[in-house]
Amino acid sequence: SSGINAEYGQKRLSASVMKCGRKKVWLDPNEASEISNANSRQNIKKLIKDGLIIKKPQTVHSRARCRKNREARRMGRHTGAGKRKGTANARMPEKVIWMRRMRVLRRLLKKYREDKKIDKHMYHALYLQSKGNIFKNKRVLMEHIHKKKAESARLKTLQEQAEARRNRSKAAHERKQARNAQKHAEIFAHIEDNAPEEES
Repeated sequence: SSGINAEYGQKRLSASVMKCGRKKVWLDPNEASEISNANSRQNIKKLIKDGLIIKKPQTVHSRARCRKNREARRMGRHTGAGKRKGTANARMPEKVIWMRRMRVLRRLLKKYREDKKIDKHMYHALYLQSKGNIFKNKRVLMEHIHKKKAESARLKTLQEQAEARRNRSKAAHERKQARNAQKHAEIFAHIEDNAPEEES
């Protein structure tokens, strides 16, 4: 037992010197007597240098199988009903899906507003609609924005055309009134010119 205790002391010192655990220390069994005499860090360092005490290599903990399985799972293997423990909501919470969707939509709205693609009123309306679960993804929201913009552009064009028509008809009406006034003035002038001739 004294030999075992001595070996324990040497192992402890060696582990401290080599900065590893006692499990990693190898003592040369052929040089047991010389090793048992080493009772200081200095002596242990010398034995390590001479190769009588060695730090064992790290135990292999291969990740190859794990990597292989992970690749297979990415392709959809080993994820059937028999492999599932939790509910669908426990595995991928609805709340997390909702938060991701909201963040995507709100990011898009913010970007469009900063790029002046939509004004603040449209931004606010679409923000509330997003919160109200109107758009199921980014593509649907983008299509809705494009449709809205096209519609507002069409309305604006129609309004401009109507305004132009109004202006044209107003100008025509004013011209007509001016012509009528001129005609009336000419008639009155003619009448006035003829009145003195009749009197004489």
